[in-house]
Amino acid sequence: MPLIINDVIMRKILKNEDWLAFFAGLAILLAAWAGVYCPSVKFGWSDSSSFMGLFTSAGNLEGLSGTLLLIILTGIFTLFLRKKKIFNLLMTLLLIFILSIISQLISGFRPVKYYGFEYVIFALLLGILVRSIFGLPKWMEESLHTEFYIKTGLVVLGAGIIFGEILSAGLLGLIQAVIVVLAVWFFAYWIAKKLKVDDEMALMLSSAVSICGVSAAIATAGAIKGDGKKLSYVVSLVLIVALPMLILLPIAAKFLGLNPAQAGAWIGGTIDTSGAVVASGTILGEEALKFSTIVKFSQNVLIGFAAVAISVFWVLKNRKNNKEGKMEKVDFGLIWDRFPKFVLGFLAASLMYSFIVSPENVAATKDYLKGVQTAFFGIAFVGIGLETDLKALVKTGDGRPAWAFLLAQLFNIFITLGIAFLLFRQG
Repeated sequence: MPLIINDVIMRKILKNEDWLAFFAGLAILLAAWAGVYCPSVKFGWSDSSSFMGLFTSAGNLEGLSGTLLLIILTGIFTLFLRKKKIFNLLMTLLLIFILSIISQLISGFRPVKYYGFEYVIFALLLGILVRSIFGLPKWMEESLHTEFYIKTGLVVLGAGIIFGEILSAGLLGLIQAVIVVLAVWFFAYWIAKKLKVDDEMALMLSSAVSICGVSAAIATAGAIKGDGKKLSYVVSLVLIVALPMLILLPIAAKFLGLNPAQAGAWIGGTIDTSGAVVASGTILGEEALKFSTIVKFSQNVLIGFAAVAISVFWVLKNRKNNKEGKMEKVDFGLIWDRFPKFVLGFLAASLMYSFIVSPENVAATKDYLKGVQTAFFGIAFVGIGLETDLKALVKTGDGRPAWAFLLAQLFNIFITLGIAFLLFRQG
């Protein structure tokens, strides 16, 4: 009898995307801990010579081969989720991997990198372009499993949230991060609902504008099993709005007479992409860059806490009526049954790399795991692009989500300015 029960449980787990992402992500991390990993791939280039050098570097070739092998091995996990032909799966993974590499090459070009354009937007656009030109064959559509790659990438992301680094970021940076995230998140959600934005979009939008842009939107989408097309819309908003802010905030900081600490904290707490934060902070000098990075990092570490909170909120909000017509009773069983299990993988990864894995091993595998995370998110967004109708994307919500995002970002600019001014006066 126990064997039958265990067999039933195992089959149930293997049919659950969250659990598969949980195990796949932790397997990658445990392997890296044990020393099984490949060199990280470098995509930065500035001219034709450095571009060609990317493909002649032994480290890059080994890294690309290792990453592709990893993607294929984890992709095989998805065969448990739906019946697919292995050949179709492998061809799909190869094609979207190539497109994701192209997106990283575009974002690695020095002028593009300087302005903080992240690879995900190019992955999304390439996917949309390919679909618009060639369409999406049924055999490829059946092999796409974008949510699995998002969730697995998020588990790996957890390894980058080191508690020691959180504490070293500075108390003031953490205080500002918590106040800003809470205030902006609730305002963004409120204004989104006032504008009649649907719940999924409102949650993704609120997390993106309040925490750390793309990564927060991805984590939220995973936590609520959100629509990939809505996620792509939010990501597009984040990256479009970040560009003018990158240029205008340093000008405004100088006009307002802010000291470097205040200016850096304002930039780091307001701009939603890490690349744009670095570019904007650099304009104001080393000191401002330091504080902008600290504050942005402090906000980034809140992703895990936000994912847990949003997951529980989503479970409670989407309770169903039982046979008697009464709302389902809230208990641990209900929350556990609907809670996205990959979030537990994210937390386990953070705890493991904070307290168990040695600092030397953390440092040695940091770039590799960042590359794995990037590869999985790149594949996911190529897949989302392939599944997205461009016309439908442009018309999403009749412009209401965009207005909600802009109003929330405006609120973010002013409240973060006030908090940064008060907390970093002695900077």
